[in-house]
Amino acid sequence: MLHLVIASACGERNIGGMSDAATPDTRLPDAFARWFAARGWRPHPYQMRMVEAAHSGEDALLIAPTGGGKTLSGFLPSLIELAAQPGEGLHTLYISPLKALAVDIARNLEQPIAEIGLAITCETRTGDTPQKKRQRQREAPPQMLLTTPESLALMLSYEDAPSIFMGIRRVIVDEIHALADNKRGDLLSLGLARLRTISPGVQFVGLSATVAFPEDLGRWLGPSTRLIRGRTGAQAAISILTHDRRIPWSGHMALHALPEVMAEIRAHRTTLVFVNTRAQAEIVFDRLWRLNDETLPIALHHGSLAIEQRRKVEGAMAAGRLRAVVATSSLDLGIDWAAVDLVVQMGAPKGASRLLQRIGRANHRIDEPSKAILVPGNRFEFLECQAAIDAIAERTLDGEAPRTGGLDVLAQHILGSACAAPIDPDCLYEEIRLAGPYAALDRKDFDDTLRFVENGGYALGGYDRFRRLFRDSRGLFHITGAKEARAYRMNIGTIVEAPTLKVRVGRGRPLGEVEEYFAQGLIPGDSFIFAGELLRFEEIREMSIIASRLPGNREPKIPAYMGGRFPLSTHLAERVRKLLWNRAGWKTMPDDVREWLGLQDWRSLLPGPDGLLVECFPRAGKHFTVAYCFEGRNAHQTLGMLLTRRMERAGDGPLGFVATDYVIAVWSLRPVGDVEALFDQDMLGDDLEEWMAESSMLKRTFRNVAVIAGLIERRQPGQEKSGRQVTISSDLIYDVLRRHEPDHVLLRATRGDAAGGLTDIRRLAQLLERAQGRIRVRRLDRVSPLAVPVLLEIGREMVYGAAMDDLLDEAAEDLIAEATAPETDQKSLL
Repeated sequence: MLHLVIASACGERNIGGMSDAATPDTRLPDAFARWFAARGWRPHPYQMRMVEAAHSGEDALLIAPTGGGKTLSGFLPSLIELAAQPGEGLHTLYISPLKALAVDIARNLEQPIAEIGLAITCETRTGDTPQKKRQRQREAPPQMLLTTPESLALMLSYEDAPSIFMGIRRVIVDEIHALADNKRGDLLSLGLARLRTISPGVQFVGLSATVAFPEDLGRWLGPSTRLIRGRTGAQAAISILTHDRRIPWSGHMALHALPEVMAEIRAHRTTLVFVNTRAQAEIVFDRLWRLNDETLPIALHHGSLAIEQRRKVEGAMAAGRLRAVVATSSLDLGIDWAAVDLVVQMGAPKGASRLLQRIGRANHRIDEPSKAILVPGNRFEFLECQAAIDAIAERTLDGEAPRTGGLDVLAQHILGSACAAPIDPDCLYEEIRLAGPYAALDRKDFDDTLRFVENGGYALGGYDRFRRLFRDSRGLFHITGAKEARAYRMNIGTIVEAPTLKVRVGRGRPLGEVEEYFAQGLIPGDSFIFAGELLRFEEIREMSIIASRLPGNREPKIPAYMGGRFPLSTHLAERVRKLLWNRAGWKTMPDDVREWLGLQDWRSLLPGPDGLLVECFPRAGKHFTVAYCFEGRNAHQTLGMLLTRRMERAGDGPLGFVATDYVIAVWSLRPVGDVEALFDQDMLGDDLEEWMAESSMLKRTFRNVAVIAGLIERRQPGQEKSGRQVTISSDLIYDVLRRHEPDHVLLRATRGDAAGGLTDIRRLAQLLERAQGRIRVRRLDRVSPLAVPVLLEIGREMVYGAAMDDLLDEAAEDLIAEATAPETDQKSLL
């Protein structure tokens, strides 16, 4: 198995066959040329360009398709240099977003090192590495060390960091796209800046297969990064699963198609079945197993499983003992198995880049197409799947440009720097600006962050517990003691596990637990369903949602908080809108999807690529306002909160809303009068500030910021704080800072985080800007075809919504009847 992985990394069997003669490359040292030729391989031109970039001392970003030899491209210059000059000490540092990937790559490197006869030491260092081995690595570093961003930050916090890293020549950042747009990437970028200071000649190498903004990613890596592109691989063979049944109106699990998925598993050697959530993984695995009459070996893999279980599944895959694995994003990156010949995506992919990353897990031969089948869960998801296929065919990717670095991560790095040695503020500021995300860091932000690390800032400066640095007579900052350094090292990292909250009625026993994101948007008075009961949200107290029971057969205002899923990417959203508008593209769609779109065009309007379509209609004694925004679930969730506030002020009597990735529906006692005013851009002013202040959003976000910045320590020597203790501490500090220092650096970081994430203010702002002056309002006498799926979402989630389900099922039947009625002009519909 290891041989196959290395083979694919070095150019694949086709490259060494008839199409590309296996003659030694004269630019390679003889031992390497013979090694390539002995296997019938020939280096790709971009692999040699990576060697040239290393020889000229340039940083490099390699973008090459999966199976195109990226990993070997990153290591080849180091292997050549170490073969020529095997000196002691750390030469190459490899950084992976996954511990398992670092271990896998280290295993794969053993083969060329041994077969070429190189005297090179190669080891891993992760959170799973025994302490004794870590200590030995500090005293006698291997020539190649494979690690993670957190382990690098830990190593840089020790006094001996300069002696360990002084001679380092190269840093390889694998799957760089998975780090550059998040706080783990912020922490890594600061570590890379420190390495530039310790070893000015160090070269940085980035590796990725899916990059939407290559120039921006290059600047993230370094100010003068050379962009090297691998040759384009074979176009993936992607199709949408076909079957005899109608595509469902709503739902996201795609369970209706599992018999066909099981048939595909039987017909292929090894299948990766990707899903979007852990809950979906459990359900799909269970249903597939019920269909598995032959008891084929099928496994489950997701982040909530014990690490031992995940490693067992990975080992079985590597050994070729499994016919299928149902997995979440836990297998999106890195680990590659040559036996995989099919990827199945259950539900919509949410992004072209994510889909391409998953498809890349199949086949792993650059000149042979990877095979993938998409299984939409509903009709909107069919459109999204088609949009993703079109995007990949046109080789356009989606993704976010590298983000501006977070001040909470900066605080963590400043404290780590002080643990290693006294810091000069001016020198540290200039060093930090070498990091891509912090290149434009304002000096005031830096000074405020340093002051926070020193003593907590103005409002907290009187408490000794927040004093972690002291300044000497020369103006240098020192760590106050070994205790603070030990606490820092125990709490390194930017991943804050999402806690759960107990749901209690008054002071009674808990009804159960929910993940915290469920409660983040609630404000006092909101009603919701839990454990089969209708509850009124009162407050969050410590780690509990405090609620009261609501009498009668009433409906919840918030039927479901749909967090925890991938949001629809902006790129795919634009493509879906264009697909709806372009009737010529409907020809290849299934009959039921074409009927659905044709009926919408006849009954109402189709959402266009620009502007905003809003439909208003009565249903079951209520008035519905449905907006076709296509900006993703998170932005729609925030929009729903803001729309209901406006409707309350206008006297419309809003009862609740539901948001999907495509549509938002609000239902009220009275019809909305001025729809255009309802979607005015000014809702992102006072309305947004008031809602965020009233909800627990900012408090919960502050807790995560405080943990990352080191204000709240999750772990202490001999103990670990419970989620309840962390929340109590952060809530008290949050209240103090809001009252006495509202511009505190951590509050600024909190507001910045809250503008992204679950609120997605940026996309909401783009929507409102696009809609201004281009809102098309259709007032209908009944539900429209495109509105049926979102109303079915309401019926499915509401415990007391059986009557609504019946009405919507009836509406769906009416629509089908209209499409097939003799008097209907079929040409006008289809």
